[in-house]
Amino acid sequence: MIGIGDKAPLFVAPGTDGEVDLGMLLQEGPVVLYFFPKAFTPG
Repeated sequence: MIGIGDKAPLFVAPGTDGEVDLGMLLQEGPVVLYFFPKAFTPG
């Protein structure tokens, strides 16, 4: 499990505008990741 303040592992994931590659984004500068655990769900 990733804790608060830990570095996220590099990943490639589907996004609304194509694939999201964390490694490529980090080459451009700092990245903030935010997850919506109940987005698009009936929760």
